[in-house]
Amino acid sequence: MTLLMLATILVGLTIPLGRAQEPPPAPPAPTPVLPPVLENTGKPVVVPFQCSAEDIQAAGLSCSEEDPCPIYLELAAVESVGNRIFAAGNIHSAAITIYTVLLATEDGGHTWREVADRIRGAGLDRIQFVDPETGWASGETLSPITQDPFLLVTTDGGKTWRQRPVFGDSRESRYGSIQQFFFTAKENGSLIVDRGKGSDGDRYELYESPNAGDSWDVKETSNKPLRLKRTAAASTEWRVRADARTQSYHVEHRQGAAWNTVTTFAVKLAPCKPPQ
Repeated sequence: MTLLMLATILVGLTIPLGRAQEPPPAPPAPTPVLPPVLENTGKPVVVPFQCSAEDIQAAGLSCSEEDPCPIYLELAAVESVGNRIFAAGNIHSAAITIYTVLLATEDGGHTWREVADRIRGAGLDRIQFVDPETGWASGETLSPITQDPFLLVTTDGGKTWRQRPVFGDSRESRYGSIQQFFFTAKENGSLIVDRGKGSDGDRYELYESPNAGDSWDVKETSNKPLRLKRTAAASTEWRVRADARTQSYHVEHRQGAAWNTVTTFAVKLAPCKPPQ
């Protein structure tokens, strides 16, 4: 091959000099959709709920445009830590639990947000914090039957919550509900599961967690009721009170001998009917 031919080939393979072409900029990250702010205007706050076709199917509801299914809010627990107040419960029809609900306020009840994703077919019933950052809310699947107990765990003061099953990540459902739970420290907790009448094996099971509720190990079983040595005492400063007259739940704070209403939540939510 002559030098002239070699030079011609090299020139053909030469990448033009100049500024290297920059890759196109990455698309901006999607802005997270925040739950709506629920304002306390003095009237019962209505928690938003819009029934989907999947909700109707999952709950086995028979709803129509002419005959929608009534939907209700139930609040079971309230707790405070620092300037934050949490209220937990569920959204349900007349016969079926549809979703968990966990609400929080940081301004004394003037505004509220949902701070945890709703879990279909489940409800929340107890809350405990051991310090301003670390807390738990207990719950279980309630539809179609009580099973698969779990805890929601927060380590950032209730800004975010992650779900941790008591029975581990088994794909097989197991009957049972959390009867009691208590954390003596940030990492160490215990709970009692009641597996109900007719369960295979002993009815009551004692579990312990060494890692803030991320996992649980069974320590004792019995057909006789078990009790924790220590349990989370019911709050003496906060309570949830159902008011039949106004069809609402009152989140109340104790001041001396009096209970003062901080916020009321409407029991009746938007009815469930097939989406248009």
